Amino acid sequence: MSSPAVPLSLAPARKRWGEVVIKGLLAGCALVSVATTVGIVLALFLPAFEFFQVVSFRDYITGTEWAPLFLQASFGVIPLIVGTISVTLWASLIAIPLGLGSAIFLSEYARPRVRATLKPALELLAGIPTVVYGYFALTWVTPHLRDLGLGVGVFNALSAGLVMGVMIIPTVASLSEDAMSAVPRDLRYGAYALGSSKLQVSTRIVVPAAISGIVAAFVLGISRAIGETMIVLLAAGQQPTLSFDPREAVETMSAFIAATGAGDVPTGSTEYKTIFAVGATLFVMTLVLNAVSIRLVRKYREVYE
Repeated sequence: MSSPAVPLSLAPARKRWGEVVIKGLLAGCALVSVATTVGIVLALFLPAFEFFQVVSFRDYITGTEWAPLFLQASFGVIPLIVGTISVTLWASLIAIPLGLGSAIFLSEYARPRVRATLKPALELLAGIPTVVYGYFALTWVTPHLRDLGLGVGVFNALSAGLVMGVMIIPTVASLSEDAMSAVPRDLRYGAYALGSSKLQVSTRIVVPAAISGIVAAFVLGISRAIGETMIVLLAAGQQPTLSFDPREAVETMSAFIAATGAGDVPTGSTEYKTIFAVGATLFVMTLVLNAVSIRLVRKYREVYE
């Protein structure tokens, strides 16, 4: 009579304490990131809630005058939002087409040796300190724009936006190129077999197939432009102007936070709490932008087997 079969088990015969320790360390790393996010949210929104107990949220979100440090204080955040959008728009007009064009060249046209040289050289732009970009915009770009007869002021949104666009080109280009490189070669070979040119393959096959990653690269670059501080602080000025004219000085939300936080505003005052109110507004704007990005990425994601 045969004995009953014993089920096989893949579990280790004894507990491996090294794996337990590593698992605990990895879980701790995940918890640190979550705790950091929760801490940032609490640090922003608790003082912002106290601010809105003094200042009407309706007046804050619809007001067109921003002068929180004046004797007759005004807390309308619209000029700061307009300044942020204006600079980000000009940065996007530079970074998106140039970044996408660079990614297409690196992915589809450049030889491996050329790609290995150009991609690190392009990514070096991301390593330049933003304060250097700010002084470059103020001392070189703005004078040349004035020489062209554009009538820009010493501080203006145009020069800040142009230089900021150059700064985020590596972000858009690198992530877009990674997304296009992940497209299967079979799609390219099939298009070539049908008589397509390299331009047709690049623009009609590869780019649509990698559109989810490209959109994510665009949103990440735009998010970085929205939160950029030093370039706009040095080159765009600190005048909350309600105007989309790029020749005028503007003040962005991040520039206001940096300038006011380094000033002599009494801690705990309503003027001091405007820093957290503006920071919470910037946080919500970025969160909405990222949520839209995730929605688009999931909608247009291509899955290959």
